[in-house]
Amino acid sequence: MERGSVVANLAADLELDVSGLSQREVKLDIFQNKKYLDVNKRTGELFIVEKMDRESLCNTKTTCFLKLDLIIESPLRIFNIELGITDINDNAPHFRRDRIELDVSESASPGEKFSLPNAFDPDVGANTVKTYKLSESEHFTVDIHSGSDGTKYVDLVLMKALDREEKAVHNLILTAIDGGVPARSGTANIIVRVQDTNDNAPQFDQAVYSLNMSENSPAGTVAINLNATDADEGPNADLTYSFTLYTSEKTQEMFSLNSNTGEIAVKGTIDYEDMKIFEMFVEAKDNGPVPLSGQCRVTVYVKDMNDNYPEITIKSLKNTVDENIPVGSVIALVGVSDRDTGNNGKVNLIMNKSLPFILNKSSDYLYELLVSESLDRETIPEYDIMLLVTDEGNPPLSDNETITVHLLDVNDNAPQFPQTFYTIPVKENNAPGALLSSLTALDPDLNENQYLVYFIIEREIVNTSMSMLFSINPENGNLYALKTFDYEIEKEFLFHIEARDSGVPPLSSNVTVHIIIMDQNDNTPLIVSPWRAQGSEVKEKIPRSTDKGTLIAKVIAIDSDSVHNSRITYQFLQNTDATLFSLDQYNGEIRTMRMFSYRDSRDQRLVVIAKDNGEPALSATVTIKLSTVETALKTYTEVPLEYDIFSDLNLYLVIGLGSVSFLLLITILVTIVLKCQKAKPSKAAPSCRNSVISERNSTIADSTLVSNDAYWYSLFLAETRKGKLVVRQPVPKGSRYIVSSIPRSTGMTETSDSAASTLQVRK
Repeated sequence: MERGSVVANLAADLELDVSGLSQREVKLDIFQNKKYLDVNKRTGELFIVEKMDRESLCNTKTTCFLKLDLIIESPLRIFNIELGITDINDNAPHFRRDRIELDVSESASPGEKFSLPNAFDPDVGANTVKTYKLSESEHFTVDIHSGSDGTKYVDLVLMKALDREEKAVHNLILTAIDGGVPARSGTANIIVRVQDTNDNAPQFDQAVYSLNMSENSPAGTVAINLNATDADEGPNADLTYSFTLYTSEKTQEMFSLNSNTGEIAVKGTIDYEDMKIFEMFVEAKDNGPVPLSGQCRVTVYVKDMNDNYPEITIKSLKNTVDENIPVGSVIALVGVSDRDTGNNGKVNLIMNKSLPFILNKSSDYLYELLVSESLDRETIPEYDIMLLVTDEGNPPLSDNETITVHLLDVNDNAPQFPQTFYTIPVKENNAPGALLSSLTALDPDLNENQYLVYFIIEREIVNTSMSMLFSINPENGNLYALKTFDYEIEKEFLFHIEARDSGVPPLSSNVTVHIIIMDQNDNTPLIVSPWRAQGSEVKEKIPRSTDKGTLIAKVIAIDSDSVHNSRITYQFLQNTDATLFSLDQYNGEIRTMRMFSYRDSRDQRLVVIAKDNGEPALSATVTIKLSTVETALKTYTEVPLEYDIFSDLNLYLVIGLGSVSFLLLITILVTIVLKCQKAKPSKAAPSCRNSVISERNSTIADSTLVSNDAYWYSLFLAETRKGKLVVRQPVPKGSRYIVSSIPRSTGMTETSDSAASTLQVRK
């Protein structure tokens, strides 16, 4: 058939949609490296691309079929096509030799046969050789017979006895005619030379020999020993064995014949897949003047052995896929084959280990490799899939093929921080722009899917945005402080940082960051009692008759640092007489260690240093100048002041601010009352265990206790912090002073009618 000829309409036969066929990929197998057929995507017709010669495509004398796989993708469909090639009579019969010479003894009997080479016609069926014709002869005719494969063989038959003296040479023409329409023919010249008498031809034990042999039998293996006999004697009985012209060249390549003994042995490699039956035509010829011969046929049936390994052919492969490829997607089309027959040719295809893939058998010799489970590139980036094909022979043979599938990354993993909560200590007084910490998240994805950007999630604290306090490097997650922090103003910050990748769509996660400001010893203690102007001395007057253990003064200092750094201790920096005064290092009370003597100086100078507990320690000093007087003083009752340092600086500041405001109001009221009251006679104040009574005149008392606002301020703070309410009220002049403090829980108010000023404590 000519190129372009339509063989069949596949769209109609396979019920395909012609309109959508042009959008799909269609593949058709290539046979013997040539593409003989193709599919018209517009009409769905199967048409001829290259002329086909049946004789070259099919080396057989039977019907020729081409088996093709038609693969249509999107979606995948596979069709098996068998194309039968019908033979036409395009080849004429021909003989291997155009000239055939025969020596025939004149003693040959009528009916004796002489082997002639058969004609060969590559066509099959009715187009092959059907008959032979011999040119007109009164002595000879032809005898036509068929072989096991249908081949026509011809013998020259003597019909009438020959007479060499009458005619020594007979020239005949043998014509081979095929069965085609019109018939074709081929001729060969037969030269018959009449020889003188050797009238006994060799004879074989059997006319036909049959035997079985296994393929791959070693070279030299004896197949059969032929035996022929000749009744003649002498040279006419010496036989020589040879293959006749009926024996194909292929057969003669596989077997050897010992011309002297008639032994047939294996010479080549016998392969069942190449040829299953061998036919050998053997002739035994004597050595007479006119050699006579006898013929036999030896048929060897080859037994199949499992000697061919199964083969794997990758017909289609996607070796790079996305890691989120749907389950059930086709990765590859795998073909298997085995040249053996029977169980030896049956094959099975498996994977050598458990993988997220499965083999689906779509036909006897075609498998689909499918995705059976979800894939994850971060767990396994690529798969080496070893396919193992095994036949059912005994022993079985196998082969393998490895397919490598690479997974492409998709953005399926959100960034992850190593911790869910970060606590970062930061010392106060830090430099702006200082690196606080590096918060790095990890993303197991690749390329842009793992490129991370960091930023602070906005949050306002007291109308201040977090982005004004902190900054984060968007590329590496380094966290910086944008300002200097003060522990006494702000102690901690709590906010979130988010890490976001660059995938599409982007994925993100966040982490909580807790910034803790660490206190530094950056505040110097402040002396609030005794009160004095900046850089000035505190001057006090005391009677020389002061008893041992009398409270002379009390130094009170405060520190706004944290508890550890704000612990105050007191020491004498200078002391005129170390034997006369003592200083309590914890509460700052200065007391007499003995009574004054006439040798003691009238002026005593004390320098007290208040030092905090920081590292390095900070300090403040106060200078107290004491002057002793002989004048009898009005006595007063002293109640020791209790002082306790609050651990919570914030509460202390709130109470202090409230107290200052309250003290200002009370001071104004007390001053007005004192101005309006009259002085009353003083009475001796009863002594008690917790009080020390010292007499002073009204002038000293006013300057030391009544008018000393710093003293009252420190007293007020100390008592208020212990849960007591302190009020200073004036009493008539000239009376003694009683300073009393009563807890709130008592609900009592203590006053003295002889006191010039009474400290009232109410619940």
